[in-house]
Amino acid sequence: MTGTSPHPPQHAPHDQPPPTSGRADPAPRGPAPAEDRLPYYEDRSPGRGALPPRAWYPSSTAPRISLHGTWRFRLSPRADAEDEAFARPDFDDTEWHELRVPGTWVLKGFGAPVYTNTAYPFPVDPPRVPDENPTGDHRHVFDLPEGWGEGPAVLHFGGVESCARVWLNGQELGHFKGSRLPHEFEVGRLLRPHGNVLAVRVHQWSSGSYLEDQDQWWLPGIFRDVSVHRRPEGAVADHFVHAGFDHRTGRGTLRVECAPAGRVTVPELGLDLATGESATVPVEPWTAEEPRLYDGELVTAGETVPLRIGFRTVCVEDGLPKVNGRRILLRGVNRHEFHPRYGRTVGPEVMRRDLLMMKQHNVNAVRTSHYPPHPAFLDLCDELGLWVVDECDLETHGFGQQDWRDNPVDDPRWQPALLDRARRMVERDKNHPSIVLWSLGNECGTGRGLSAMAGWMRERDPSRPLHYEGDRSCADTDVYSRMYADHAEVERIGRRTEGPLDDPVLDARRRQLPFILCEYAHAMGNGPGGLGEYQRLFETYPRCQGGFVWEWIDHGLRQRAPDGEVYHAYGGDFGEELHDGNFVCDGLVLPDRTPSPGLAELKKVVEPVRIEAGPDGDDGRQTVRITNLYDFSGLGHLSFLWCYEVAGNPCGSGWLEMPAPPPGESVVTALPDLAEERDEGGEALWTVQAVLARDTAWAPAGHEVAWGQFPAVPRPAYVPLVPTATPRRGEGNVIVLGPGTFDATTGTLGYLDGVRIGGPRLHVWRAPTDNDEAAPWQPGPRPATEWRRLGLHRMHHRVDAVEPDGPALVVRTRVAPAGSPLALRAVYRWTARRDLLRLELAVDPEGGWPVPLPRLGVRMAVCGSLGRAEWYGGGPGEGYPDTRAAARTGRWSRSVAELQTPYVRPQENGSRPGVRWVELTRSDGSGLRVEGDPDFAFAARRWTDEELTAARHTPDLRPGEALWLHLDHAQHGIGSQSCGPGVLPQYRLEAAPARFSFVFASLP
Repeated sequence: MTGTSPHPPQHAPHDQPPPTSGRADPAPRGPAPAEDRLPYYEDRSPGRGALPPRAWYPSSTAPRISLHGTWRFRLSPRADAEDEAFARPDFDDTEWHELRVPGTWVLKGFGAPVYTNTAYPFPVDPPRVPDENPTGDHRHVFDLPEGWGEGPAVLHFGGVESCARVWLNGQELGHFKGSRLPHEFEVGRLLRPHGNVLAVRVHQWSSGSYLEDQDQWWLPGIFRDVSVHRRPEGAVADHFVHAGFDHRTGRGTLRVECAPAGRVTVPELGLDLATGESATVPVEPWTAEEPRLYDGELVTAGETVPLRIGFRTVCVEDGLPKVNGRRILLRGVNRHEFHPRYGRTVGPEVMRRDLLMMKQHNVNAVRTSHYPPHPAFLDLCDELGLWVVDECDLETHGFGQQDWRDNPVDDPRWQPALLDRARRMVERDKNHPSIVLWSLGNECGTGRGLSAMAGWMRERDPSRPLHYEGDRSCADTDVYSRMYADHAEVERIGRRTEGPLDDPVLDARRRQLPFILCEYAHAMGNGPGGLGEYQRLFETYPRCQGGFVWEWIDHGLRQRAPDGEVYHAYGGDFGEELHDGNFVCDGLVLPDRTPSPGLAELKKVVEPVRIEAGPDGDDGRQTVRITNLYDFSGLGHLSFLWCYEVAGNPCGSGWLEMPAPPPGESVVTALPDLAEERDEGGEALWTVQAVLARDTAWAPAGHEVAWGQFPAVPRPAYVPLVPTATPRRGEGNVIVLGPGTFDATTGTLGYLDGVRIGGPRLHVWRAPTDNDEAAPWQPGPRPATEWRRLGLHRMHHRVDAVEPDGPALVVRTRVAPAGSPLALRAVYRWTARRDLLRLELAVDPEGGWPVPLPRLGVRMAVCGSLGRAEWYGGGPGEGYPDTRAAARTGRWSRSVAELQTPYVRPQENGSRPGVRWVELTRSDGSGLRVEGDPDFAFAARRWTDEELTAARHTPDLRPGEALWLHLDHAQHGIGSQSCGPGVLPQYRLEAAPARFSFVFASLP
């Protein structure tokens, strides 16, 4: 296969393909113990004693009991440190600790979490693991409820990391690996009415750990449900719901396989069928846009199981993935299961909250990176409507550091474990209509084991296509999947002109496959940039089916500073010997699930309705063009609200009456005639919103789905200030010009109307974002590294002249880093009238600047009592050159604290773009006003860029006495180079001549 160079140690991307075929000859090594002499936690098998996997369902008439609660717990440093006496029912555990299950012991003070991206945090010697293998012994005593009865029952584990050995009432049941997969044991013969003792030994490291290198915290423990299920005679052993839809006839076909046999009823459809029997009837299909579910029941002699049936058909046809006969466009996110306090233990209320936020932000798809989620999450996807790529619990990325030598997916000795993982995913999740693709795993290189998995999946469930990104040949997949391909490459792929494979047969096959970016737009820290350009490519080229932003949530672990302030920890904060820093914090929501600016940007970019200015009507009235970008839905569920504003002040609003265009179509509608309002003067804008016309399962009526904004009348030309004051010498070494008082030696503005000011002064540095720091494996320069190399974080200012020039005060300066001939010549030209002070700044570079500037503007210190900002411009959230689609022009107001975005690792944030004017005020309304020509960006914070640069966590930022105000003419773009492509050329801030101005006034 094709690929790039091997991953470097310690850091490697979510994205890079393996560099070799994965079939390299193994290097010579010493003799290893035979498989049958390895301890169970090191052998390659998936385990012993567990029942075959089956479909999961939330409830039935058969009793079940949860074993959640407080268990007894003992931690040992080694896997062989304790004997098995603890499994005896009469063992005395009174000296043990208490531990909440489900949970993970390292988040409860027993040991510490470890974060690595790709590197295994133990020596790579598969299948062996170190002697230092933290092992947690768990004990729990439970009673059966009244009326439980006798007969078969199963003990269910939803997820345990990474290997568990299980006893019940002193009898060993078996052991298992496959952390994010269900395992069950038959226990009916062992249960007793009272005093059942469940003992579980959990090893942090096992041979299974080599298959679970999934760019997340390593968090050992019993982290998902533990329960006991009664299985009366005739209970459902397994069932498979087949519910296809024929878009040509509008009819669905239902067939339910079940062991043992039974009957299926769907009252709404009038169906009463024997299992195995098919029926075809008119139905409403299931889609992510309209998730129509039919309630049914599966009844056998011993159990009644509820069914939630969604009729839909998935296929790859004409080179496109289609659902119900239509091409779909994935507006997706990758989702790890994560909670900042409980690790991978995520309750149903948090799952629902996540999905509601996704739907409310126009996300329509989820890739379950990189393992099957809790099954309740898939129930919610069925209910609320999201396309799901269900991914197997498999990643061996760390082997990329050794050219994929010894990779388990190409070693036949590991094949039983690989097939077990595939079976446990497919069998558990097969009845969910939301799942439209099975994924073999993530970043495993290539190998015969993946082919075996693909073969089994196709045979078991031919109704769903297969996904896998790590093999560029796509030999085992139905879609061509990539990570972090840049915009130019995506366009080539969309045109089917990408570089060829060596094998012409595979190359021809791949060119006919649809293309998905299973990861793109790396959402680490401030960003991602370039989303809009990606979306236009997806909409332009049918082959490009969209993609999944990496990722949903920052994996910061909640901590408290000594003073009690809450912050979130990342790799290296727990003394790990090997870690990948804050690379674990790369989500669209912060660890506490506060939406980041990146999520607002994504919502705007992928909105399913495009609203833009239309052509002028025949009567001269302005129009709006509304385009339906849904795949299936009309626009009847939306209402359209118009608003007319002048200088940010509402002057009229109302509802549009218009026909609802079908998917892919547009309609042009006239806007109201507001001739009187147009005569008021000032900048006038139309804003049209698409809002929900009625309540839905995921948002109330009035929720905004999409919006567009465009000029109503041409913006008035800027009128420069006509100076009426001239500079004069004041007492002491000062120059007075209008309301300003300047230092006569440095030319620095010291006071404005008697209020102390520090600056403004030319400023080019910004606290590097994670994308500025960039990934070390990326080709090309890393912006922050180059900025520091040139010394842009330590610029020196030299004043060459402070001199009157007619009505102006002119200050000539040179700004340059030490040790470099590069410089910026900055000429400040101050003019004034009695109450206003105007600065015209001319900046010209000296020398051949090899890198773009971080920013270009001025910085000034103002009184710290100016605690509130009001502005007219882009908002309400932050925005940068390539992340400002969500910035709506209007009048906004926020406290200085609210202007900050508390990224887990502090960095440049909080800039508001496209600003016409800003006012910083005290509680009594007094303060400072700044207007700009052209529009500018402003940020206000209580710490300097230097302090922001030095901070590792939010408590490191301590407010000072001054408020630091940034007035930026321009900033460098953001991009997503923390793992993806850098800043697009049009958003680079090249060193070039620039002219801009500001007008300052005090507010009494």
